[in-house]
Amino acid sequence: MLRLSNACTVGSSNDDPFRRFDRKCPLKATWKSRRSCLVQGRNTISCKAAVSLSEGKKTLSHFLHIDDYDAKTIIRILERAIEVKSLLKSGDRSFQPFKGKSMAMIFTKPSMRTRVSFETGFYLLGGHAIYLGPDDIQMGKREETRDISRVLSGYNDLIMARVFAHQDILDLAKYSSVPVINGLTDYNHPCQIMADALTIIEHRGELEGVKVVYIGDGNNIVHSWLRLAAVIPMHFVCACPQGFEPDQSTVRAAKHAGLSKIEIMNDPKQAVIGADFIYADVWASMGQKDEAALRMQKFQGFQVNEELMSLAGGKAYFMHCLPAERGVEVTDGVIESPYSIVFPQAENRMHAQNAIMLHSLGL
Repeated sequence: MLRLSNACTVGSSNDDPFRRFDRKCPLKATWKSRRSCLVQGRNTISCKAAVSLSEGKKTLSHFLHIDDYDAKTIIRILERAIEVKSLLKSGDRSFQPFKGKSMAMIFTKPSMRTRVSFETGFYLLGGHAIYLGPDDIQMGKREETRDISRVLSGYNDLIMARVFAHQDILDLAKYSSVPVINGLTDYNHPCQIMADALTIIEHRGELEGVKVVYIGDGNNIVHSWLRLAAVIPMHFVCACPQGFEPDQSTVRAAKHAGLSKIEIMNDPKQAVIGADFIYADVWASMGQKDEAALRMQKFQGFQVNEELMSLAGGKAYFMHCLPAERGVEVTDGVIESPYSIVFPQAENRMHAQNAIMLHSLGL
């Protein structure tokens, strides 16, 4: 069983295989040693380059897909999230692992939750986050993605990007010399699902073996859930209208992993029976609003309402990644009910992401 232990210590990184590349001059970052380098006809930049070449390229801990990490690492990150969350909720601000560090945040796809959760979390742990909106960076238009990645990684310790095309996040990671975190693409949303997993653990005590039922479009949220189910055993069901199923290769990969029970069906009432968590999302995501009328018609019968929740047997919690269109994919009564955990879920975006950033930076 994958249960959280109480043995993890805030700030501990002894068992973390990832370490951030040390950029200091090998002759020590002091004026005396730098002057010595210059007197001897060397400069500190060439010294740094020599060390880089001799040691080889360091492995970076990018977070592009949730299954980039194995089950043990995912649980360790979630344990860290709980610990750091406890510190922050107590008002303790002494833990400042990001002090002196900066993060570039690329947004070609706007978001309130992603920006505020990353920016606030990085600040609370001592760092400085820089927002770069759609007008600041026009990836692939004003400047090539590979050039943007190289420039930003030269200025910053970390890059987070929320973009439309999944290839953009892959290209950022390919050319970056610092860790890149996927804040969302049209294909997947791994940070959201880490927050969801944290929320599930807080309410059920464990992640393994839970039944999560997603009602709606087979979108990026579903893809990340499927990829999580490929590394942690669970029962995941996606109930969606015909023609709106998730990516078939992702479904096949999750089933092929052989750890979880995976079901894709078109009957939401059948899907929710025995559910521990019922999950909804908007029927038309950002960039699909021109399809809203068609989707409204196709998704009739897929609203999460009080009747659907009751079919789960009275034990299911309701989850939503937000923003929600109340009265469309979910009723106001459900989202405001005692079994709704959407707002703790939203808060956990910050705490899960803090732990992801700590892991990516080897802290």
